Amino acid sequence: MAIRTRHDLLSYHTGIKSEMLSRASKLVSAVTNFPVQYNKAIVGRNAFAHESGIHQDGVLKNTETYEIMTPESVGVSKSSLVMGKHSGRAAFKSKLKELGYSLGDNAMEDAFNRFKALADRKKHIYDEDIEALVDEGVAHMNDAVKVTALTVIAGTMGPQTATLTLDIDGQSKTVQAVGNGPVDATFNAIKQLLPNNARLALYQVHAVTEGTDAQAEVSVRLEEEGRAVTGRSADPDTLVASARAYVAALNKLVVKRQKTAQAQQAF
Repeated sequence: MAIRTRHDLLSYHTGIKSEMLSRASKLVSAVTNFPVQYNKAIVGRNAFAHESGIHQDGVLKNTETYEIMTPESVGVSKSSLVMGKHSGRAAFKSKLKELGYSLGDNAMEDAFNRFKALADRKKHIYDEDIEALVDEGVAHMNDAVKVTALTVIAGTMGPQTATLTLDIDGQSKTVQAVGNGPVDATFNAIKQLLPNNARLALYQVHAVTEGTDAQAEVSVRLEEEGRAVTGRSADPDTLVASARAYVAALNKLVVKRQKTAQAQQAF
C-alpha cells in the first residue's frame, strides 16, 4: 500500500490486487483462529474509523486529511445497509455477497435463521457479527459433538455450577459439574462427557463488536501428545462461546487422533 499510495514518488508496481487485502486478512484470521487487532494498520477495524471530533470534522471536509488511502482500495465497504431483526432474506443475501460469501441454499437458510436469532438478542448487527456467524456455521457444520444447552450458576458464593447438554453422535447427554469459576465449571462438565488428557494451552476472549451486547469470540487451544488444535466460536454469551470453542477443539483433536492411528496402521 505504501508503493500504491506513493506512486508519484515510487515508480514501482507490485501487481497485487489490494482490494482483496481485507478479505484475505479475514480468511487468515478465520483459519488461524486469531482475531485481527482493532488498531491493526490497513486491515484493522479501526483503520478507517474516526472517533475524535477534530478527526471527524477533517474527514468530512476532505477524506485525505486523515486517510492517505481509500477504504475501497483495500476492500473495505462503506455500505450504509443496516441489518436488524426486520431484515429479510434478500437484504441478508445481499449483505453476504457484499462481504464476499457465496452460500448454497441450505447453508444460506441455516445462516439466515441464526442471524434472526442473533438479531433478537442484539440491537445492532454489524458486519463483523455476520462474518463470525457465517464462519462458525461453516466451520462446525460436520462436527460429531455439538453443544445443545448450557446453564451456569455463578457469583460470589461459590463453587460455580454448570449444567451442560451435548449432542454426541446424535445422542443427547447431560451432566452437571462444579469449578473455580463459571468457565472452569463449564470445561469440567465437558471433560465429564468427553474424557481427555489434553492441556488447555490457550483461552482467549475477544469482543467482535462494541457494546455490552457484543458477541464474544473465544479461542481455545488444546495440546495432547505433541498434537495441537485450536477451536473458535462466537456468541453473545461468553460462556456459551467458551463451551463451543472447547468442544470444537476436541472435535479437531479426535480427527487428529484418527489420522495418527491410521498412519501407524499403514506402517
